[in-house]
Amino acid sequence: MQKKILSPISMFLIGLLLGIISRLLDIYTQNLGNIFSQMAIWILLGVLISIYSDSKKKAMFNIFPFCIGMLITYYFVAFITKGVYSNIIIIGWTIFAFCSPIFAYFTWMTKEKGIFPKIISIGIITVSILSSIILFDRLRIYDFIIDGLLIYFLFIKKIKRNIENI
Repeated sequence: MQKKILSPISMFLIGLLLGIISRLLDIYTQNLGNIFSQMAIWILLGVLISIYSDSKKKAMFNIFPFCIGMLITYYFVAFITKGVYSNIIIIGWTIFAFCSPIFAYFTWMTKEKGIFPKIISIGIITVSILSSIILFDRLRIYDFIIDGLLIYFLFIKKIKRNIENI
């Protein structure tokens, strides 16, 4: 089941669906819309996609279509609903999407042994926290939950890896 979900095609389709859902949440619900408009939730989803992929290469090939799919439908729905969005935000998220394979490569490594994976994990959590503070004014209750989940998945949760896939 995990292999079927973690494939570039299914990740693209999930990204498309989450882009639509995220934009509709922005329009129709304030609280959920706020959560899905911030980076922390997308960092968490990217971490999950990356660490559960079978290899660094598969993590890279899974995360990119996910991010692109999400962007396509999010901004398409924003366009057809005459939503307010800025070109700077679109450019920022597009740059993020194109950098996402590199992020996935290093994120996959967080489940390995050694100091470097721990440094990467600390960096991911730091970016999540700082993005909430710098880009969105402050940490909210859901940021603490998301960052707690990041800590759990990056430092506590054990992931079985098939040696031959690495």
